[in-house]
Amino acid sequence: MAKTETPKAEKKPNAALMKPVQPDEALAAVVGSTPLPRGELTKKLWDYIKKNGLQDATKKTNINADAALKAVFNGKSQVTMFEMTKLVSGHVK
Repeated sequence: MAKTETPKAEKKPNAALMKPVQPDEALAAVVGSTPLPRGELTKKLWDYIKKNGLQDATKKTNINADAALKAVFNGKSQVTMFEMTKLVSGHVK
């Protein structure tokens, strides 16, 4: 007997990630002040980190903060990637 293949369900984008969020003043200094979807916000944050060489050379999961990111990271000079996501969430409306 031949198996009948069921078509794969199309993956729908997460509506919460597509909804634009407004960065506060501290985060706006890094990603700009216009409302952005969370995915785009994270992309801009990573672009900033890479452009300024802020990813730790020895442990790639750590981000070293410059003056602008220190404000976003609540004064911490180094955070992990996972901690960064949580801290950034506190700076969007």
